[in-house]
Amino acid sequence: MTVELGKQAPDFELLANNGETVRLSSLRGSNVVLYFYPKDMTPGCTTEACDFRDQSALFKELNAVILGISPDPVERHQKFVEKYGLPFLLLADTEHRVAEEFDVWKLKKNFGKEYMGIERSTFIIDKNGSLVKEWRKVQVKGHVENALAYIKENLN
Repeated sequence: MTVELGKQAPDFELLANNGETVRLSSLRGSNVVLYFYPKDMTPGCTTEACDFRDQSALFKELNAVILGISPDPVERHQKFVEKYGLPFLLLADTEHRVAEEFDVWKLKKNFGKEYMGIERSTFIIDKNGSLVKEWRKVQVKGHVENALAYIKENLN
């Protein structure tokens, strides 16, 4: 199954860095920024997380909850959150089940090696649970501002 704009986002439950289980459907009533990233503590992922951190108050003003998802375990997520002061939850998709549902678990190539991993992507889910916007193959620079602008212009 793959996600489709204008349809309900697939519901899921994942463990967060704070030890709690997060269920997407429990966030109805809020807009959700769901961003998938490859790995904690890497340069691009750190920049993206810190960009979301730096704009988090503006997202909150727009009734938007930020959730980051990667295959890293909760312990690594917690270290990442603590090191960079991230004010949002990071969810552990260690078996990449949710990444597969959102079609972001892809064959990647790096230095001639092929492997499966996360294709950096962001999804906006409205307060009714519908997928209203997606960015795939995200370039980090300027991306958070684009997500914020989309919510401000379309979901406020």
